[in-house]
Amino acid sequence: MAFSHPSLLFLIVTFLLMQTLGDAATCSTCFTQSRAAYYPNSDEQGTETGRCGYGPFGATLNGGDVSAASDLYRDGVGCGACYQVRCTNSYYCSDKGVMVVVTDHGSSHQTDFILSRRAFARMAQTTYAATSLIALGVVDIEYRRVSCSYPGQNITIKIDENSNYPHYLAFVIRYQQGKKDITAVQLCETHNFVCKLLDRSYGAVWTTSSPPSGPLSVRMLFSDDDGDETWLTPVNNIPEDWKPGSTYDSGVQANL
Repeated sequence: MAFSHPSLLFLIVTFLLMQTLGDAATCSTCFTQSRAAYYPNSDEQGTETGRCGYGPFGATLNGGDVSAASDLYRDGVGCGACYQVRCTNSYYCSDKGVMVVVTDHGSSHQTDFILSRRAFARMAQTTYAATSLIALGVVDIEYRRVSCSYPGQNITIKIDENSNYPHYLAFVIRYQQGKKDITAVQLCETHNFVCKLLDRSYGAVWTTSSPPSGPLSVRMLFSDDDGDETWLTPVNNIPEDWKPGSTYDSGVQANL
């Protein structure tokens, strides 16, 4: 019996250690160490030509606190995701950092983020510290995924200017809320609810070369890393006579 006690203690310690390591591996609120730069040739806000396909809207989204991402871009699935990013130099950097939205794809000097100049400066404690950060150009950071929030704003559908009614439809989904990714989109006829799975052309741009006729409903599949999936159906439809360049309010928010 004396032999069993140390063995039992060893098994308990081993179990607790494995549980702790497992929790750390799946921690959704933990920070990841990395580096960040900023757009060197931009104004205070982001770029209007980001690879997510947001256009000029992508430069001003979230007040201009936006970023390009490298691996986190994930072939466009990462577009619209929000991250808390904070630099780690305690002399210059605040504890809060800045919340940015991914609107572009890119990397520089082994970075995960290329922030807008505005967002990069907002990681600092003071205006003086912000000037020093800008002078550094590239800084060590830590980041984590956070929920996107746009109070009072519904998800909107922006029809791409290159769409050609009624033969070709492309659109971008704006104001993606919550902490999940949009991993699939269906376009449904509202009269008989026959749905067609759309292609992700690039970034956040969804397309079809033969859109259904009549008023259209855009169904969005929100997914997370744990495999939880939720289909969201808007209250409002895209009108039958949709027009390139137009924006339509879905009537719903996605606080998932």
